[in-house]
Amino acid sequence: MIRRRQLLRASAGVLAAPALVEKVGAQSAFDWKQCKGQSVEVNYQLSPRADVAKGNMKQFEELTGIKVGFEQIPEQQQRPKAAIELASGNPSFDVLQIAMHVQKRQVEAAHWMEDLGPYLKDPTLTTPDFDLADFSKPSMAVATAADGKITALPYNQDLFILFYNKALLAEKGFSGPPKTQDEMFDMAKKLTDPGKGVYGFVGRGLKNANVVLYDTFLLGYDQETVTPDGKKLLTDTPKAIAAAQFYQKLMRECGPPGSVGFNWNEAQTTFMQGRAAMWIDGIGFSAPLLDPTKSKVTDKVGFSAVPAGPGGLYTATFIDGIGIPAKAKNKKAAWLYCQFEAGQAAMNEILRSGAGTPWISTPNMTFSATVRHGSSRSFCSMKAT
Repeated sequence: MIRRRQLLRASAGVLAAPALVEKVGAQSAFDWKQCKGQSVEVNYQLSPRADVAKGNMKQFEELTGIKVGFEQIPEQQQRPKAAIELASGNPSFDVLQIAMHVQKRQVEAAHWMEDLGPYLKDPTLTTPDFDLADFSKPSMAVATAADGKITALPYNQDLFILFYNKALLAEKGFSGPPKTQDEMFDMAKKLTDPGKGVYGFVGRGLKNANVVLYDTFLLGYDQETVTPDGKKLLTDTPKAIAAAQFYQKLMRECGPPGSVGFNWNEAQTTFMQGRAAMWIDGIGFSAPLLDPTKSKVTDKVGFSAVPAGPGGLYTATFIDGIGIPAKAKNKKAAWLYCQFEAGQAAMNEILRSGAGTPWISTPNMTFSATVRHGSSRSFCSMKAT
């Protein structure tokens, strides 16, 4: 558990970071102001992490003298836009947030992203307190291409968790969240009341977007999606079929009408309006649930590990990265931006605000991880400890 006192210290560190970093830089060959007067265009997926990055813009501009042009758009539009512009050889952005679990193989095969290794090794381009050893091993495995090049900096490890409405559970006599998948279904069934517009469970049902939730249920059966060499799908095994049938039953019998077309944002809105008792998705979607300007359940939200399946307690996690297109126009300025947004101060703010699970290693966050590389995606399966 991350304690509030630690988060407050982390927040204070964010506020003090520019002065501290500038002082360190002044004692070395590195200079945050080396691209003063330049501009950099950045492109993010719509997410709580992008909101944090947008909030950091003024701080970065004051630190570096670089003007930031900021764009964040829904992932359904951002990913094809990125692919089209990268393929054109004339991208409109200098920094790109990449969904590594979706686009890793695509960008690596096409050599669309800059190799960050030379930047990391150059003391004039990289601040002394930016230490690659701080990044977790699973996230670095995803960020590193098969040829050993680092094509992105890990930005977020979005572990899936269970969000639950404590008031709705209490109304039916439940004292806490479910511990197993079977228990979750039984609770969701009893909590579903269409007459009141309340449903026991909400989750992603939209094609492609639903794969990430299925992965979590699948891992609960101790079943991977692909063989270790990534050459054969394992979604037709008895365990995989059982996991799919559980997912189908949960959504069909306990979910709101139309949820077959839900992505995370529709599921989040349903939960924030108090119309769903339980929701499983990325921990990075926590912050809006506690924002009284957006959520009707701020004082009712509970957070828990995903319920264990018959094969154990596992959750999928999906890693984002930020990097520089190989054809970017302002690469040095872009690199300064990347190391700022993937640095400790910015990561602490993502953690403090509940916008995600950053790469920072801490003794209070313990898990074991195994990286699996599929034919078109890469993700980590993490076992709770």
